[in-house]
Amino acid sequence: METKDLQELLDDMSLEEKIGQLIQLSGDFFEVNNISIGPKQKLGITQKTVDLTGSLLNVTGAEITTKIQKEQMAKQPHHIPVLFMSDVIYGYKTIYPIPLGLGATWNPNLIEKAFQNTAHEAASSGNHVTFAPMVDVVHDARWGRVLESPGEDPLLNAKFAKAMVSGFQKDLDKGSGQVSCVKHFAAYGAAEGGREYNSADMSISNLFQNYLPPYKAAVDAGAKMVMTSLNTLNGIPATADKALLVELLRKSWAFSGTIISDYASIFELIKHGFAADQEDATQKAFDATVDIDMKSPCYANNLPKLVEDGRLSLDRLDEAVWRILTLKNELGLFEDPFKRVSIEQEKKSLLTDSKRKLARQVAAESLVLLKNNDNVLPLNPKAQKIALIGPYSDSKYLLGMWAVHGNVEDTITIRQGMESYLGKDKFKVANGTDISRDYKMLKDMGYFSDEQIDQMISTEDVEVKRQQTAIETAKKADTVILALGEHTLESGEAGSKTLLRLPENQQQLLDKICKLGKKVILVLISGRPLVLKDVEPKVDAIIQAWFPGTEGGNAIADVILGKINPSGRLSMSFPYIEGQEPIYYSHLITGRPQGASQHVGRFVSRYIDTPTEPMYPFGYGLSYGEIEYSDFVLRQKEITQDETLTVSLTLKNNSSWDCLETVQLYLHDKVASVVQPVKRLIDFKKVFVKAQQQLNVEFEITSQELEFFDNQGQRVLEAGAFELFVGPNSRDVLKESFTLVGES
Repeated sequence: METKDLQELLDDMSLEEKIGQLIQLSGDFFEVNNISIGPKQKLGITQKTVDLTGSLLNVTGAEITTKIQKEQMAKQPHHIPVLFMSDVIYGYKTIYPIPLGLGATWNPNLIEKAFQNTAHEAASSGNHVTFAPMVDVVHDARWGRVLESPGEDPLLNAKFAKAMVSGFQKDLDKGSGQVSCVKHFAAYGAAEGGREYNSADMSISNLFQNYLPPYKAAVDAGAKMVMTSLNTLNGIPATADKALLVELLRKSWAFSGTIISDYASIFELIKHGFAADQEDATQKAFDATVDIDMKSPCYANNLPKLVEDGRLSLDRLDEAVWRILTLKNELGLFEDPFKRVSIEQEKKSLLTDSKRKLARQVAAESLVLLKNNDNVLPLNPKAQKIALIGPYSDSKYLLGMWAVHGNVEDTITIRQGMESYLGKDKFKVANGTDISRDYKMLKDMGYFSDEQIDQMISTEDVEVKRQQTAIETAKKADTVILALGEHTLESGEAGSKTLLRLPENQQQLLDKICKLGKKVILVLISGRPLVLKDVEPKVDAIIQAWFPGTEGGNAIADVILGKINPSGRLSMSFPYIEGQEPIYYSHLITGRPQGASQHVGRFVSRYIDTPTEPMYPFGYGLSYGEIEYSDFVLRQKEITQDETLTVSLTLKNNSSWDCLETVQLYLHDKVASVVQPVKRLIDFKKVFVKAQQQLNVEFEITSQELEFFDNQGQRVLEAGAFELFVGPNSRDVLKESFTLVGES
């Protein structure tokens, strides 16, 4: 539709039609005749609001979206198509590893392809907008939503933010892309105590330097929608924060797209104690330029009165409606509301061989080898008998909580992956125990009835027999693969925990197996870093597999059997114990740093009962074969702000394995007007190093990498001394120094 025609449409719309465009309701209002009666009563809205709503939440599938679109357009006086928006987070039907696993690939280009595939699948099923990527920087593994984030580092998250947005929106003009809605704006990942929906409070320099860059990268990549976070940031709920949404996002970052609230977050302004009532909440959210009210009655019931009373101008209302109409127009919905949506097209797009192949590659690159004592991996099935034991040995629940449109029946289990190489008779499998036997925890999740939990937890007799079977199976093997981990619902939204351990019943199984004297390979399925202090000494190898997705079983088999050399590197630190949380590599140095203070003994910054550093640091991961780092050289020891510093190093592969190596470059500003981190990532490269060969790697550093943010949110460049670190992770590094000269 031409701009002038779109303007004519807006001008001709009634007030209630315009407000309808700003309302988003969930599918339970629409999918069955008259089902809207109960939901609308509960929400406190009218049938007219349902009929005029501008977008729907989590309704997908070519058949149902086509049906609803036709019905809703018939009810609309101007026959305006609705937008279908959904939680397509890390896959639609072909599910990739959770985003924390995607971050562990350190391969944004690969993930861009994955998100392009995801967009094709979702578009064929009638979806228009995906609530992703979630790029919140995360430091606290107690927070369940670390599952959805690429990790703890602003640069790494920014690289993935750009890749994910680009992948989603690449084919929008062809009707096979997805509008990317970046979330949660802003700093949701800093929730205090790792508790879901909790507040975040931080300095301005911390906010701008460590939390905002990934959102900025997403906006710069062209994300057309931003979702506000559910929390307060420095005392102001993000959904009504004018400084955040208007001054920063709209004005400073020049974001002209649509802002949508998170689920019911406008209404929750009242619960925060920031708004007196729904009318006040509506006024404050709208003043902050929030365009769409997701699943709350506030806009529907209060915008008409605000306009009629003159407290909200019609021009301001039109601005919000115009942004939504423009988005629908950019998607071509006015010309063809069913663009590329059909049952036939859907069947051709979902879970194709090529999409599964890419998912398998992504899953393999996400796996992080944390331990490989005496090179026990990869396994040689011709030389040893193998037992696969544990509740995840043949489980299809490898998708993670937020793969809401994935079907577990499409998942390749670890058993199936191993069988594809070995055949069914080459190794033995035993479940050993339930995923969890903690009745209270399962009950507190709020998802299961008592009857469902009773079905999930085996009787004591069955549990004893299964453990006995598992132990007997292990006794007959040379090597045991133990597939253990969290329950799917233990991580993800509202999955905050204070104990980051394997379930007690799984720990007991592990202890019994490890006492048999066999080689033990632990495959960990989880949505967050776990505490492995008491586990690590008992096993010979550990593979952190996250929730690896549809092709997870094949990818795990590929790595265990040496068909693929593991290359995953942690994007989030693993603590020794929960009391270290939040823990992250880029912390500020203190006046009494451990190991570098004028003080000795007790009076330095440390714990008296556990190490200060993480058990496994950011960037850590092993491969088959080790890369030697050497010859770290800086071309200059001094540069001006207009010069580029070139640094180089040599990688030497002395092994018989071709390796994908992630070379990581870190910086420390030794003296600054705002204290800087002990080190921060400024660049990385994932390179291929052939067996028995060496490779020269170069980085170029400009003055932009040397800048930091002050407490007014301004970028600052100061002359002085800097340290550079390069290595395979944030801990094991080579170091050189240089100086920035000239005016600061």
